[in-house]
Amino acid sequence: MLIAQLTDTHIRRPGTLAYGVVDTALYLEAAVAHILTLAPRPDVVIVTGDLTDFDHAAEYARFRAITAALPMPLFPIPGNHDSSAGLLAAFPEIAARCEAGRVNYVVDDFPLRLVMLDSTVHGRPHGMLGEQGLSFLDRALAAAPERPAFVCAHHPPFLTGIRHMDVQNLSDAARLEEVFGHWPQVLGFTCGHVHRAVTTSFAGVAATIGPAPAHAVSLALDREAPPTFHMEPPSLSLHLFTDGRVVTHRSFIGAYDGPHPFFGADGRAIGTPERA
Repeated sequence: MLIAQLTDTHIRRPGTLAYGVVDTALYLEAAVAHILTLAPRPDVVIVTGDLTDFDHAAEYARFRAITAALPMPLFPIPGNHDSSAGLLAAFPEIAARCEAGRVNYVVDDFPLRLVMLDSTVHGRPHGMLGEQGLSFLDRALAAAPERPAFVCAHHPPFLTGIRHMDVQNLSDAARLEEVFGHWPQVLGFTCGHVHRAVTTSFAGVAATIGPAPAHAVSLALDREAPPTFHMEPPSLSLHLFTDGRVVTHRSFIGAYDGPHPFFGADGRAIGTPERA
């Protein structure tokens, strides 16, 4: 099973740029085109929040129009720039999977179960699963303890060292860690929010932050550094479920020189010096 992860696309209304600089729609279009070139194609696309920049219906509509070219299922959750209500209104097929106004749901259609969690706090940048989200996760994992699971949210439950992002983390991360501790079938956790590819472990499982396909939060580990962003090469995460584990790759979006063969028709490494 191959999962493509989009995150923090920050789609705006036509004619507007994020922070006066970034045409996020063009970057999302490039990401969609990139996914369509992958071989094999991903089985699913997950979107770990901040689909929009201001939670406007027109922004969700633009996101949906751009991603409509994807032939595989797309499973989103909201970020702090979205809202639970806004995403549910824009994705009625996702709303049908959810309960009580929160975007918590399970995708059971594939070898690896996807547990999608809503970590938004209305009007605030930080995240919290709350009793509803934590209970949902516990019940979802209890329902199929023999099935490997991959858990997704928007906010990281761990520190990255980027201070202005870390203060917006998941506030009930310790409770999430407790739930993970009860269910060894959880093979991994992924999120967004930080606009950078980050890898660590959390509650004994691999944990990643997916990179954004547009602007990247600056890699500023100085605690006094101001919040800034860079226009780094855009990329996305590919999560491969194979041999009982989840392996995460970073796939750079765009055209790069290659592929170049290592070996020629004679089986020798290309460029090997001739023997005297």
